[in-house]
Amino acid sequence: MAYNDLRKGRVSQSGLVYHITTVTRNRSPYFASLDCGRKLVRQLMALQSEGRAETLCYVVMPDHLHWLMALHEGKLAEAVRLLKGRSAHAIGQAIWQANYYDHAVRHDEDLRKMARYVVANPLRANLVRRIGDYSLWDAVWLDDALSG
Repeated sequence: MAYNDLRKGRVSQSGLVYHITTVTRNRSPYFASLDCGRKLVRQLMALQSEGRAETLCYVVMPDHLHWLMALHEGKLAEAVRLLKGRSAHAIGQAIWQANYYDHAVRHDEDLRKMARYVVANPLRANLVRRIGDYSLWDAVWLDDALSG
């Protein structure tokens, strides 16, 4: 699928919740480094403090990011571009593939269930036995994420 095809039908609406997945260049495991992962997380938090997007949950995997967020200001593509650009700058190299995948969450979808699925990625990838043992994740529903 061509990059332009990914943008067809892409919705960008303030107030909507999106599940974003973006992958590193050549699926290189930049975020196997805790330092690099923390630099990415700081950029997620910066977008939140600027009022652009509220992070509901995220998990930083060695070669990709899952981000469940509520868009508050600007366009979705702008928020993702800022996140990728700022994190690459903080890390000191071009680390991201150009594209990303987004899913606008429907009103009938259970956000907590989606968040549990997102943060369980390190378990499914056999990186840890318990999600509490993985450093690069967070959820606004912390207790639910740990129990699910």
